[in-house]
Order: sequence, then C-alpha cells, then structure tokens
Amino acid sequence: MAGGLFALLDDVAVLAKMAAASIDDVGAAAGRATAKAAGVVVDDTAVTPQYVHGVTADRELPMIRKIAVGSVRNKLLIILPAALLLSQFLPGLLTPILMLGGSYLCFEGAEKVWGRVSGHDHHDHPVAEDGPDAERSMVSGAIRTDLILSAEIMVIALNEVADEPFVSRLLILLVVALVITAAVYGVVALIVKLDDIGLTLAQRSSSFSQRVGRGLVTGTPRLLSVISVVGVAAMLWVGGHIVLNGLDELGWHPPYDLVHHLEEAVHHGVAGWLVNTGMSLVFGLLLGGVLVLVWNGVGRVRRGFSGTS
Repeated sequence: MAGGLFALLDDVAVLAKMAAASIDDVGAAAGRATAKAAGVVVDDTAVTPQYVHGVTADRELPMIRKIAVGSVRNKLLIILPAALLLSQFLPGLLTPILMLGGSYLCFEGAEKVWGRVSGHDHHDHPVAEDGPDAERSMVSGAIRTDLILSAEIMVIALNEVADEPFVSRLLILLVVALVITAAVYGVVALIVKLDDIGLTLAQRSSSFSQRVGRGLVTGTPRLLSVISVVGVAAMLWVGGHIVLNGLDELGWHPPYDLVHHLEEAVHHGVAGWLVNTGMSLVFGLLLGGVLVLVWNGVGRVRRGFSGTS
C-alpha cells in the first residue's frame, strides 16, 4: 500500500511538472501574441482618450472605467468565443468580418475629419452640458470602436498561436485580452489625469515639484489635443490596413501590391513602415469618405421620405 501511495505521489508530481510547463508555455505564447499585436494596442491607446475630450474632470475616470468594462466584455463574451469558433469551423469568414470592422473604423475616422473640417464637431464643450444621455452615447461609441480594435488585436494574437491546441489557444487569448485591456486603459487613465497630478505637484513646497506640476497643467490640454488627432489617424490607418490586407487575402491584389511596392522602394525599416502607414491612412480616409457620403445620402433620402409622408 505504501508503494501504491508513493507511486501515486510520483504521478501527482509528474502531472504538477507538466502543468507548470504548460503554464510557462502559455505565458510565453501569450507574450509573443501580445507583442505581435502591439501596433494595434498603440492605436487603441491613442483612440480612447478622445472619447473623454471635453468631459468634466469628475467624470473622466468613471467613463474610462465603463469603457474598460465594455472592452473586457467585448473580448471575453463576443470576440473570444467568435474567433475560436470561426477559426475552428469557418476560418474563411474571419477575413470578411475583419474587413467590415475595418470599414467601420474608416467610416468613423472620416466622419470625425468631416466634423472638424465642416465645424460640426460636437465635443468642444463638456459633455456634462448635454446631460447623461450624451455621456452614455460617448461611452457606447467608444465601446463600439474598441470592439473593432479588440477584434483586430485578438485575431492577430490568434494567428500567432494558430498551431496550439484548442485549450492552449483559449488560455493564451484570455491572458492577452486581460493584459492588453489593463495596459491600454491604465495608460489612458494616467493620460487623462495628468492635469490633476500637475495641480497636486504645483501645490507642494518643492520648487522642482511646482515647476513639473505647472508644466503638466499647461501641457496636458495640448497633449490631449495631439492624442485626439492621433486617435483619428489611428482609426483611418488601422481600418485602411485591415481592408487592404483583406482585399489581398480575398484575391484582389492591386491595392495592396501598390502599397507594398512603394514600401519596398524606400526599403524596409522605419521609412518603409511610414510609407505603409501613410498609404493605409490615405486609403482609409478615401474609403471612409465614400462611406460617409453614402451614409449622409441615405439619411437625406430617408428624411425626404419622412417629410413627404
């Protein structure tokens, strides 16, 4: 009986070692997948602060918290199950679905560009002046945008670990989803509260702290304005890049080939990346502009029918 007990303990020890090795493998694979999606993570971080631009200070963190919770729901309840099921049974649908999401990003980015050009940008004053409905609308818009960016992040991560068994893929994507959400919204919360940190530092007795605090107070509005512009550009870049890649994968190569040839003309590296990014942004703006025109045209037609009925 003692021999049987020791044999059982040996088996338990072997299983524990295997479990530890599996955890290490999952952690390493999750790290690789997260690094692969880093470009879209940067875009997500740049896009989100614009949704609290013009929001009163006491509502910034609550709104970010709501968006972060919505992001976790997007990843765990919608994207993760859908991506795993599609990759397992209907992998051919992943590309068209991503292209639809990319087109939405292009549309939203182009709509914001048009709003600024035409002077119809509605976020130049605190959302509190428009009431709680406006805040809910902004949070919902941020969560919709996060859904597209999160889908791109998760699909990139999924492609990185496509050869892993199903359970490993599930665990890896869970880790990626939680780590990326915490990183993105932690940074966003820090960015939008820089002015409050500056005020606290400016009230300290140290002259160095006061200088840093005043610098943060005066510099934060400019930083938020820059981030707002970067966020719109990121929507257009990511959306355009998704659609260009999707068209190439579906068999229509000329748009992607043009971007690829221009990228090769300046060689690879930072210059090549800038060319690829710039061309993707231009393509996204053009596609988004067409979608905005179509959407506005449909809206006018519907209003015309409503007026005559």
